[in-house]
Amino acid sequence: MDLETLRSPTAFLRATLGDVPYEDVLRDYEAWWREEGLAISEAVDKLSTPPLRLFDRWGNRVDEILYPPDYRRMLHEGYKRGVVWRVFQDGSLLPFYLLGYVTAFFDAGLYCPYTVSLATAVPLEKYGSEALKARFLPPLLRRDEGVWQGATWMTEAKGGSDLGSGVETVAVPLDAERWALEGEKYFASNAGAELAVVAARPEGAPPGVRGLALFLLPRHREDGSLNYFIRRLKDKIATRAVPTGEVELRESEAFLLGKLEHGIYLILEVLNISRVANGVGSVALMQRCLAEALEFAEKRVAFGKPILEHPLLRRQLEARVEELQRAFALAWEAVRLLNDVWRETPRYSERYHLFRLVAHLAKYWTAERAIQAAKWAMEAHGGAGALHEYPVERWLREAMILSIWEGTPHRQMLDGLEAMERKRAHELLFEHVEPHADPEALKAVQARVEAHLRLDPQEREAHIEKVFDELARFAAEALRAKRAQTQQA
Repeated sequence: MDLETLRSPTAFLRATLGDVPYEDVLRDYEAWWREEGLAISEAVDKLSTPPLRLFDRWGNRVDEILYPPDYRRMLHEGYKRGVVWRVFQDGSLLPFYLLGYVTAFFDAGLYCPYTVSLATAVPLEKYGSEALKARFLPPLLRRDEGVWQGATWMTEAKGGSDLGSGVETVAVPLDAERWALEGEKYFASNAGAELAVVAARPEGAPPGVRGLALFLLPRHREDGSLNYFIRRLKDKIATRAVPTGEVELRESEAFLLGKLEHGIYLILEVLNISRVANGVGSVALMQRCLAEALEFAEKRVAFGKPILEHPLLRRQLEARVEELQRAFALAWEAVRLLNDVWRETPRYSERYHLFRLVAHLAKYWTAERAIQAAKWAMEAHGGAGALHEYPVERWLREAMILSIWEGTPHRQMLDGLEAMERKRAHELLFEHVEPHADPEALKAVQARVEAHLRLDPQEREAHIEKVFDELARFAAEALRAKRAQTQQA
């Protein structure tokens, strides 16, 4: 790959995918980022956590996050260009992930509001009643500054991985349509959103994940009063472009999405959209790190020549470009598979279970690759890489969040293991990549996975990391080969 393509997310997508849908839209969006968005993004990152105004002058609770006006302009740009509305206009998730790739190249944190907004709109459109869709979907699909934002709130103070015991929010029916939610959400990304989808346990439901349901929660009640309250905003190391807060639910009016008994499936559908976005954002961040390192290495002179001309550094950069290509191939396969199955409802097809495993592999593996790319970019910059005044240290902070958001590496490994144990998803994966994989590598990883699955459950969990990493790397390499073969054809 020509190193010049590292400088532009759109150029990289074209070099990797060939014909890129919405290419003109992506190029215009990238141009806006270079002309206006970059300066805003840098300023937002350097600000402290924005202030939260709890009351207006007359003592009314307002819970207003006081972002500067330029932040709103940056935020609305992606919405206006179609990061959400194009999905429903075109019946495809591709515009969301393509526009998201460009967004994350310039500001990985900003991709979060777009992601949770889509992850609110999709279950509303799939599982909401006609009345709910008529009332709440059009504002999410607006193309101007009046667009509503969504949010996905699952995590409570006990943590997010163990939803079965961690979700203590209770839902009580009020009438045929409305429920009252009582509880709190401890890591509520995009606090202040006009709509949120919220995990809660209906009164009298059984314990564990099977007792959970998914609810649509408006920001305001019909009388205009607040329907949820922001206790405080979190002070994070990065992702300044998305406000994360602690949210209190006090007899908050909400609406059930789908069937009560299908709640956990709907919750996982929401998380799947975000996990795939996390993989796409991780790869975009990798590219940004390598682009920053390339620019620095071209101009930094040591021992009489630019450091890019030193064989060791250049070989390191080239090796990381190859890793970028593998990571993109894995992340984009998760996009492609999700685009095939996102309209499915329980019970799901075999292709859906294949998607699940690929999504877990991609989320796990690309986030770690992003961390390593950011770390190397800092090393390539030397001392300048550690200074807050220059851009590269930010990407390491952003990458550390990507590793945690929507499920830590542990969660991805364990959920991926469950998909292999219960759905034999690894067999679907091997069949999927066989035409493009190295036969010896395929045979070796098949034997490794099957031997692992024969271990007793305790050993199976304790030693999954090495096997999962090997499976992810194998799949990434096979999918990169597939993409190369497609381009040659």
